[in-house]
Amino acid sequence: MSERTVGRWVMTAQGEPCVEQTEAFASPPAGEAVVEVAGCGVCHTDISFLHMGVPTRAPLPLALGHEISGTVMTVGDGVDASLVGRPVLVPAVMPCGECALCRAGERRICRAQVMPGNDRHGGFASHVTVPARFLCPVPETVLDSHELWELSVVADAVTTPFQAVRSSELAAGGLAVFIGTGGIGIHGVQIAAAVGAKVIALDVDPEKLSVAAAHGAAVVIDVNGLSIKDIKAQVKDAAKKLGAPGTCWRIFEMSGTKAGQETAFALIGQGAHLSIVGFTMAKLEVRLSNLMAFDATVRGNWGCDPELYPEVLEWIGAGRLKVSPFVEKHALAEMNGVLDAAHAGTLKKRAVLVP
Repeated sequence: MSERTVGRWVMTAQGEPCVEQTEAFASPPAGEAVVEVAGCGVCHTDISFLHMGVPTRAPLPLALGHEISGTVMTVGDGVDASLVGRPVLVPAVMPCGECALCRAGERRICRAQVMPGNDRHGGFASHVTVPARFLCPVPETVLDSHELWELSVVADAVTTPFQAVRSSELAAGGLAVFIGTGGIGIHGVQIAAAVGAKVIALDVDPEKLSVAAAHGAAVVIDVNGLSIKDIKAQVKDAAKKLGAPGTCWRIFEMSGTKAGQETAFALIGQGAHLSIVGFTMAKLEVRLSNLMAFDATVRGNWGCDPELYPEVLEWIGAGRLKVSPFVEKHALAEMNGVLDAAHAGTLKKRAVLVP
């Protein structure tokens, strides 16, 4: 192993191009594993670190990337050796599994959690070393119809909205309103539709809305140039025409924009549940008394509990969720151009960087 090397593209400063670095391959410490990266998806969070002033928890230089799939190469002491050679997903947020929060089922707020590309080097690399406890083996039934690289996006773009929908207790016949249908949003639309909900999708991009309409949205609304008052009126009208209930809406803010979050809060009505899934550094001014008046709930959504990953893969294997139409492959060496395109908003699909 000493002759092998690990290649990474690391962020050295905000706003600067990432730089390629190579170092000697190192065996993993106890409890961890080295995964040979098959693919790593480019997420809005990576752009937030690189261009939007969001600090990483680990110091720079740091390889970004937290949507990782790959094959386990070697494991440290205390890790089941049968993992070696297996295709896996690396959860975007990995709890310790041992602390009081983890034992209470609050794994997503574990204080010892590890997020690749934030707490340590991530997946914009040839290999990544990660805690092994929650690595999620990919069943052969899923690989029969998918390539391992394209499944990398499951580690955040698919599982995060899956967690949001599950936490909202959305049920068949209920109304789900998605604000932002690119990236994670299109998977949220699919998940809600698969649950049996009536789905309304909002976006400023007609192409994205067309895709949403083809993958589960019963109604799509182009909100470009509309006032919040007009948006509310159109959503209410659409809900009525769908025969959806007028109360207890499930609203999912996926855009990570100030306008999207303002719209989401404005749509809150009686018994509503608002899930904040997208992220922005922008500050909003809202009237919190609306939550009291409507007996409504607002909940943040930080990643997905790794214990839900196998269920998500089952849905994908069964065809309930589609991944392939929404991803495109790029060479890892092209990453600076890909990150620039993601920042400019010109990508039509989620980019996956492949070493």
